[in-house]
Amino acid sequence: MKLHEHQSRQLLADSGIPVPQALLATGSAAAAQAANKLGGAVVVKAQVLSGGRGKAGGVKLAADAAAASAAAAEILGIEIGGDRVEKVMVAEAVDIDAEYYLAALPDREAGQLMVMASASGGIEIETVAAQDPEAIRTASC
Repeated sequence: MKLHEHQSRQLLADSGIPVPQALLATGSAAAAQAANKLGGAVVVKAQVLSGGRGKAGGVKLAADAAAASAAAAEILGIEIGGDRVEKVMVAEAVDIDAEYYLAALPDREAGQLMVMASASGGIEIETVAAQDPEAIRTASC
């Protein structure tokens, strides 16, 4: 199952896990409205089913509604990982103490689910695997 970030965040919120507020936008005016509703600084993030959004220019910090509108205008329509960006998520900007990587994926060889985790979040897990494989822990379920 592949989920956009806004869908994953909603599943977490529905399960009682606190996540910063976020709204979906399909245009720059809608991004500005979302930023106004959220108040303060926001992050405008491309909603595509691929990694590397930040490196591709698909994640931008915006101090206010005007900056959110401009960021959305820059992001909407670009291609990331072969997908055209048609929606952005506008989320409350928060101070980040630490980032983690967590994934559940099928282990086809073992015929079961595998969970991967790393304290080296915020960067591509493939880079972590190549440079520091000991930083990734796995468990089969």
